[in-house]
Amino acid sequence: MSHLRSRRRLALAVPVVLSLTASLGFLPAAASAAPQAEGATRTADAPTLAYVVNTKVDRHTIASVKKAIGKAGGSVVATYERIGVIVVHSSNPDFAKTVRTARGVQSAGATRTAPLSAAGTTDEGAVEYLSAAQAERTRAASAQTPESEPLEADQWDLRAIGADKAAKIDPGSRKVTVAVIDTGVDDTHPDIAPNFSPGQSANCAGGKADTTEGAWRPYTPADYHGTHVAGEIAAARNGVGVAGVAPGVKVSSINVTDRASGLFYPESVVCAFVFAADHGVEITNNSYYVDPWLYNCMEDPDQRAVVDAVNRAQLYAQRKGTLNVASAGNSNHDLDADAIVDTTSPNDTTPVERTIDPHECFDIPTQLPGVVTVSATGVDSLKSYYSTYGKGVVDVAAPGGDRRYQIPDTPSKDGRILSTLPNGAYGFLQGTSMASPHVAGVAALLKSKHPWAPPAVLQALLKAQADRTACPESYDQDGNGTQDAVCEGGPAVNGFYGHGIVNALRAVE
Repeated sequence: MSHLRSRRRLALAVPVVLSLTASLGFLPAAASAAPQAEGATRTADAPTLAYVVNTKVDRHTIASVKKAIGKAGGSVVATYERIGVIVVHSSNPDFAKTVRTARGVQSAGATRTAPLSAAGTTDEGAVEYLSAAQAERTRAASAQTPESEPLEADQWDLRAIGADKAAKIDPGSRKVTVAVIDTGVDDTHPDIAPNFSPGQSANCAGGKADTTEGAWRPYTPADYHGTHVAGEIAAARNGVGVAGVAPGVKVSSINVTDRASGLFYPESVVCAFVFAADHGVEITNNSYYVDPWLYNCMEDPDQRAVVDAVNRAQLYAQRKGTLNVASAGNSNHDLDADAIVDTTSPNDTTPVERTIDPHECFDIPTQLPGVVTVSATGVDSLKSYYSTYGKGVVDVAAPGGDRRYQIPDTPSKDGRILSTLPNGAYGFLQGTSMASPHVAGVAALLKSKHPWAPPAVLQALLKAQADRTACPESYDQDGNGTQDAVCEGGPAVNGFYGHGIVNALRAVE
């Protein structure tokens, strides 16, 4: 599954997105976007879909639009007044078409193609749990290094970006929180519990924040993705298991997955960005794409409304001081190509093959303005075989693992990333999902050192301190004589690594 964004073309493409927001006059710096509490009702005898309706932000317009929503057969779930986004349920098949004609409505569309009732995360392949035998070997090897965590010998990724050395200088500040917008985090895990922030955690599934105790946790142990990501960012150095890139900062969980399908629907992501911003979160990690469309095309009114709504929410977070970091995707696509064939969308009903222009159809939130886009590397600092790339697309790169072609000399000899899993377990995963939290962790270290730095400055520091990594002379991974991907650009900035591979040690020095 994939994430993408074309940075070089943003000067041309993103104004299409920004034009949706620039004309709204929204996002006042000190405003709260908390939703009004409103109950949703469903029509029993007809399928119900979810929608986002985007309006101007003045209260008179919003009140007028809400009346129009009711007349069109819609029921308001939540209203985010300060960004002009209203989450609606309706069983009227013509709801979107009807409400778009209402005065004050700037865009409106369905957020899914299936009635309300496999997650769009960017990990590549199933998890492999760390076995008892592996753990024993790893503990023995780790013991040879003073001040090492018991399983750290298998964490080649920390050493690759200097995070092991950085932790001895500055593990990060407890005044900094990274919110994991994902499948939920098991905050009872012994490596996560010391740094977990329940007051900045919630369940946003459906578009409305639920802050009851434990609502932020994964629904089942199979929903391990968010817990793995959280451990990569901030697993404590407490002598238990693994270590995170920033083991001194706090981590929170915003669960955005639909309980029935596991999908990351737009209204849930809108809720998550707003919740994070309004609860003082400094950084969000987004290792997913918003379902059900891998690419949201601006010519489609439903998909355009989705881009508009999520963009308003993430820009609101930026205005409140939150840096948003996201994975680049696992399709091994050249995102500066003229066309890409998408065979996976919509993923909540029956996918239909379509050819899209990646400069006109957006993967969100990754492709939105101001979001830090991350590609994945393996132990040899080479782009992982699956990682999305493209000149002007990727901002920075980070370890995401590569189990095929880049095998580390570690006790388990596993090229993937070892981290935490629910119920106190540990396991290996790979993907740009694993690269993004490494960048979020480095960003947290930078925020700890420069607490005044706004998101744009943090992003600039990430790029300036990254290890410049030139395009490889050849990228014939399988040795069949054909290039598996083509890297364009120079040693300072290129399609595989952006501005380079992030460096945690430089962040604290």
